[in-house]
Amino acid sequence: MELFFDLAFVVALTRVSQRFADLGGDTGWTLVAGLGRTLLLFLALWLIWSHTIWITSRYEPERPVIQAVVVGTMFAALVMAVTLPRAVEERALPFAVAYLVVMVVRPLVVAAALRGHPRRLVPFRLAAWAAAAAPLWLVGALGPEQLRLPLWAAALTVDYVAWALGWPLPWLGAAAVSRWRIAGEHLAERHQQMFLIALGETIIVIAAVFSGASYSSVRAAAFTVAFATSVLLWRIYFYRAGRLLTEALGRARMPGHLGAASERTHGLIVLSVLVTAASYELVITDPYGLLRPTWLLFLVGGPAIFLAARVWLEYQVFGRVSWSRMIGLVVLLLLTTVLARWSPMVGLSVVAGVLALVALFDALRGRQRPMEDSASPIGQETSGSQGSEA
Repeated sequence: MELFFDLAFVVALTRVSQRFADLGGDTGWTLVAGLGRTLLLFLALWLIWSHTIWITSRYEPERPVIQAVVVGTMFAALVMAVTLPRAVEERALPFAVAYLVVMVVRPLVVAAALRGHPRRLVPFRLAAWAAAAAPLWLVGALGPEQLRLPLWAAALTVDYVAWALGWPLPWLGAAAVSRWRIAGEHLAERHQQMFLIALGETIIVIAAVFSGASYSSVRAAAFTVAFATSVLLWRIYFYRAGRLLTEALGRARMPGHLGAASERTHGLIVLSVLVTAASYELVITDPYGLLRPTWLLFLVGGPAIFLAARVWLEYQVFGRVSWSRMIGLVVLLLLTTVLARWSPMVGLSVVAGVLALVALFDALRGRQRPMEDSASPIGQETSGSQGSEA
C-alpha cells in the first residue's frame, strides 16, 4: 500500500528536480528566489510524506480507515505534483488546497476513527495548528504573487515549528514526536525506500536527457559518468550505517526520538540527490560547454550536502563520525573554485572520483574488521517519562 502511495512522489520529486534544472541560466536574486521557491515546495511535499509514514508507523496500516487516509493523501500529493511546475505562479490555489486538505482534514479523519482512544488528541493538535497556518496559505495563493513566497514561507515555518514542539495547546500540553510509540523498523524502511525513489528519479533524468539528445560518444560518456555517480551515492548511503538503520531503530528504547532525527537527515539526503540530478541535465546535454556558477552549485552542492547528511546519519547509527566522508566533503569544497574553470564533464568526473574514493575507503575498511552492531546515542532514554498519549 505504501509503495503504491510512493508512486505519487516519484512524479513529485521529478518535478522538483526539473525546477532546479530550470534555474541553470539564472543569476543573482533571480537565482536566490528560484531556489527559495523550489526549496519551499520540496519542504511542503516532504512534510506531507513524513506525516504519512509516521501515521503508518504509529497505527495499523491494514485498517481500512488508515488505507483510505493513505489513498486520499496520495491523490492530494499527485495534485501537488502536477501543479508543482507552476505552483508558485498561476497554479498556486490547487497546490495550497491540496496541501491543506492533507494537513487539516486528514488528522480529523484519524481522530474520528480513534473515537474514545487517548491518542485521538494528537491528530486534533495537528489539525488545530494546521488550521492556524491555513489563512497564510490561502491568502498567499489568492493574493499578489510578490507576497506568495513570504506568506507561504511563514506558513510552512509554523507547520514545521509546531511539529518540532509537539503541537502544544493550552491545557493539553505537547505531544512530542520523539516520545511516540512507533514501529521503528517500519520507519527506517520507509526512509530507505524514499532514498531509493530519489535515486530512481536520477535514473529517469539520465535516461530522459540522453534519449532526447542527439547521440555522440561524448554524450554517451557523460551518460555513463552520471549513472556511476548515482551508483556511488547508493553505495555510500547503504554501507553499514544505511544498512543498519533498521536495527538501530529496533534497538532504541525511544524509537520516536531516533526516528525524528533520521527523518530530518533523510530530508537532506533526498534533497541532495534531487540537486545532483539537476546537474546531470547540463552534463549530458552539453558535456564540454561552459560551466556556469549556477550549475557548479548543483554539480558540487548536491554531493556535498549528501556527504554532510551521511556523516550525521553515521553518528545517529554508530555514535561516531565518518572521517572518510568528512574528508570527501572538504575535498569537494576545496575543488569548487578549480572546477569553475573546467567543463561540466570534467566537473562531474571529478565529483564521481571523490565519491569513488570514499566508497573505496569504506570497502578497504570493511575488509579489516567485521560488521559492527549499531550503537546509536539517540533514543536511548528510558521510556518511563512518556505521557499517556505516546
